[in-house]
Amino acid sequence: MLKQNDRIRIINTILEIEKILKRRTRYDKLSSYNQGRKKHKKQLEFHRSSKRNRWVFGGNRSGKTECGAVEAVWWARGIHPYRKNRKEVNGWVVSPSYEVQREVAQAKILSYLSPDYIIDVVMLSGRKGAPEYGVIDYLVVKNELGGVSKIAFKSADQGREKFQGASLDFVWFDEEPARDIYEECLMRVLDRKGDIWGTMTPLKGRTYIYDEIYLNARNNQQIWCITMEWEDNPYLDKGEIAALSQSLASETLDSRRYGRFSVDGGLVYSEFQPDLHIIAPFDVPLEWYDTISIDPGLHNPLSCHFYAVDYDGTIYVIAEHYEKEKDIEHHSAEIKRIADRLNWHRRSGRLEALIDSAASQRTLSSLRSVAELFYEKDILTNTKVNKDLWSGIARVKSLFAARPARIFIFSNCINLIRELKGYSWGEGDAPKKENDHALDELRYYVMSRPEPAERREMVTEISRDKNKLIKQAVRNMKRIND
Repeated sequence: MLKQNDRIRIINTILEIEKILKRRTRYDKLSSYNQGRKKHKKQLEFHRSSKRNRWVFGGNRSGKTECGAVEAVWWARGIHPYRKNRKEVNGWVVSPSYEVQREVAQAKILSYLSPDYIIDVVMLSGRKGAPEYGVIDYLVVKNELGGVSKIAFKSADQGREKFQGASLDFVWFDEEPARDIYEECLMRVLDRKGDIWGTMTPLKGRTYIYDEIYLNARNNQQIWCITMEWEDNPYLDKGEIAALSQSLASETLDSRRYGRFSVDGGLVYSEFQPDLHIIAPFDVPLEWYDTISIDPGLHNPLSCHFYAVDYDGTIYVIAEHYEKEKDIEHHSAEIKRIADRLNWHRRSGRLEALIDSAASQRTLSSLRSVAELFYEKDILTNTKVNKDLWSGIARVKSLFAARPARIFIFSNCINLIRELKGYSWGEGDAPKKENDHALDELRYYVMSRPEPAERREMVTEISRDKNKLIKQAVRNMKRIND
């Protein structure tokens, strides 16, 4: 029989071993994050981006929260592999409530932060010796550069007043914050030129996050975003993905699997995938140039895009003019300026373009039609376009759905991209008649049934290998995003 003192000594030894194993497990989890055979490529894209306002819109279990937590730990410990590290870091982790904080963001950070690097834990509730079971106020963390960092936890339901005053290096939003709290946190990182990142499943629909971040990410030098879905997570079992997909309604599946912003009637062009269909601009061979398409507007925006088609019939939208409250003289000058830059072809000195058939009509306020006004400015417009809405939408959808892709959009066509992301069904099985000017002239062009480019006897070096060209454009796009 063991003596009482021996039993106590053995129990204490076992407890100490368990603590060491627990520490080692946490350390190994961070050190093995995205290493080895299985890599979550979209997590890596998030970490590598140098922009200061980054967002991951992901389905449940897509891996979005993992990358948010690892980013916070890297910052606090001064070991970020893709950033210039700071000696002393002060950051906030913002959750919808303290309960969600304890179960999600707090748990994730503790799983990646070895206890060896935690100097102090200050609790709002619960025991300091078991922080995972309570609600943490803040952690004091050793920084590898010789300083000390602080990770504080905030609940969005505290209200804006609790978010004032601090000067921060980072803020991580775990799920979508209210607008006033988001705006207040923007002010908190201003002094120290800090970062904001958010990881969320867009269950609230099209809020300000959709309008100001998702739609404008490619047009803003500081905003970056990406969508994650279950297939992106290499650790999810394929059978589990199939079972979960079958158990959810289609309207729920969009947000909970794919991380898409839900709308009442759904997106018209749900097949459009920014990561696939948007590419960085490249020097398009002249023989690919096809025609221009215009949707006219005076008070409303005039939308104009330049279209090219390669030898396989794949469409490229390569340039954009999009402006409102301007006259035909201004629009003509801008269109010709783009054409000159591209060395676009002309017939008898005039550009040729498709245009809405309404452009041929004269009004009481003008003796000349829009088409005639463009002609006077050396732009010959063809008003005999097919405006059938349903056929046009179906044909555009088929281009986006095709594999390999049959249409690519240059990233500088920001208004076409914005409209594609937001075009949704309304009542009576018809799209909402709003923000569709670029989409109208896209339909006009697609319904003209463009033919593949004719091969010339002498082809440019860049046009000999189309696949190589597209791969390079995709790589360039990723570098721009980063």
